[in-house]
Amino acid sequence: MQLFTEIGLNLEVQWLCPELRNLNQGTLVFLHEGLGSVALWRDWPEQLCRQLQKPGLVYSRQGYGRSEPIQQVRSDPFMVQGVRQGRRQADYMHHEALHVLPAVLKGLGIHNPILVGHSDGGTIALIHASQYPVGACMVMAPHVMVEEISLQAIRQSRESYARGLRERLAKFHDDVDCAFWQWNDVWLSDAFRSFDIRPLLQSITAPLLAIQGKDDAYGTLAQIDDIASHVPHTQLCKLPNCGHSPHKDQPAAVNAAIADFLSGLTGRHQG
Repeated sequence: MQLFTEIGLNLEVQWLCPELRNLNQGTLVFLHEGLGSVALWRDWPEQLCRQLQKPGLVYSRQGYGRSEPIQQVRSDPFMVQGVRQGRRQADYMHHEALHVLPAVLKGLGIHNPILVGHSDGGTIALIHASQYPVGACMVMAPHVMVEEISLQAIRQSRESYARGLRERLAKFHDDVDCAFWQWNDVWLSDAFRSFDIRPLLQSITAPLLAIQGKDDAYGTLAQIDDIASHVPHTQLCKLPNCGHSPHKDQPAAVNAAIADFLSGLTGRHQG
């Protein structure tokens, strides 16, 4: 746990391959999915860091993993030390990308990070990269707009939560109800139907890799195709026999795509 005084939050933080931090190799910063945490990444981030010979950082967002919980997550929001608490709003990923993530990076001395985001974390990475300098941005199964297929899967997850998913997730989150409902309630709210970050994408100048499985139950390939249409220098990787978690379903293919993508970006990653 580390306190980030600028935003008044205690967040679970884990360094990967810390012995590589002084080799000027750039720092991979992993941003987890909507129900993720440090532990739910399992060993993939460290394996990737070892393969690439780069240091890495994973952290659990507020209300996830071992990070500080959000009190009364299903009640009306209130403020603590200038940070909005309670029910998440439709712009929660903007808040993370533009306020929390910059404070984490500053507090840990990471400059020009190499972002690796999955699902919600991919969206957060894209929003951040549109407003802040990054060495590169790599996203897996991001959401740039809301599709009915996403909402259908999230409705199904609400049913699964009462039939065993809660118990499985409880091993990874100190407050599992907070972790689940802060994500599920927002996605299924009326206010979230208009969520769309495509207008921001054209501001991304950093190298960008977008990866998605062709069998993703949470989104169609339109998500990354729209990224490429707004950011012409985007490299796309569409994986067959792959669902919403490419790093779990096709780790070798994902690692190869990332290694190939980064291989030509010498001299740009200082973090």
